[in-house]
Amino acid sequence: MDVSLVPADTSEDVRERGHKVAVLPVGSYEQHGPYLPLATDTLVACAVAREVADAYPVHLLPPVTIGCSHEHAGWPGTVSISAVTLHAVVRDIADSLRRSGIEALVVVNGHGGNYVLGNVVQESSARGERLALFPAAEDWETARRRAGVVTSLLTDMHAGEIETSILLHAHPEWVRPGYEAADCFADDRRHLLSLGMSAYTTSGVIGRPSLGSAEKGKELLASLADSFAECFALLTGVTVTVSDEAGGDA
Repeated sequence: MDVSLVPADTSEDVRERGHKVAVLPVGSYEQHGPYLPLATDTLVACAVAREVADAYPVHLLPPVTIGCSHEHAGWPGTVSISAVTLHAVVRDIADSLRRSGIEALVVVNGHGGNYVLGNVVQESSARGERLALFPAAEDWETARRRAGVVTSLLTDMHAGEIETSILLHAHPEWVRPGYEAADCFADDRRHLLSLGMSAYTTSGVIGRPSLGSAEKGKELLASLADSFAECFALLTGVTVTVSDEAGGDA
C-alpha cells in the first residue's frame, strides 16, 4: 500500500484543528481485470476522501482496505470479510471517534458491493448518531456528466471508464497496459448476487476502460468534492464551498 494513503497527522495536529467530522475511506481487495490493481477500490476511496479533506475541515482517517467482495471470489487475489464484520468495524470506528469528541462520520465507499454500509448509516441515524455515506449515486452521475464520461453508470460497472480515469489521474503508476483494449459489456446482470461476476465477464472487466483518461479522473474528483458540500452541511449545519479555506472550526 502506498504510504501516502495513510494520513501523517500527529495527535497534536488533530487536537489543534479540532475538526468535528471524520472521513473514513472504505475500499476492497478484489480483482479489477489484468491492468488495475486489487486495491483499486481502496485507491479510489482514498482519492475521493483526500480531495474532500483538501477542501473541507474534516479529520481524514486511514482506509479500511478489505470489504465485501464475494462476487469476485472466482479470481485469484480477491479477499473478503463478511458483511457482519464490516458493519462491526465501521460501528466500532464511529463509537471510538465519539469518545474522542468527533461526533460525525462520513463513510466514503469505493466498492459497490459494500451494501452493508448503507445499513450502518441507516441504523446509526435512527439512534440519533451522525453518520453519512458518500458519494451517492446522484453524486457519481453529476461527476460523470461534468467529466465527460461517456459510459453510463449501469454499463460502467467494474474496472471501466470511471475507475480507470481516477487511477490514471491519482495513481498512474498503478495502471498497467491493456486497458485500451479491455472493454466488456454486460448491462443485464440481474443474477449477479447469485452467480457472481464470472457469469458476466471472463476478464473481470465490465465497462469501457478504453475511454479512461487522467483529465476525466481529475474532473470526477473535483465534482465529487463540490458535491460533498451538501453532505457536510447536513452533518454540521455549516455551509462550506470548495473555495473556502479548509481547516475551519466546524
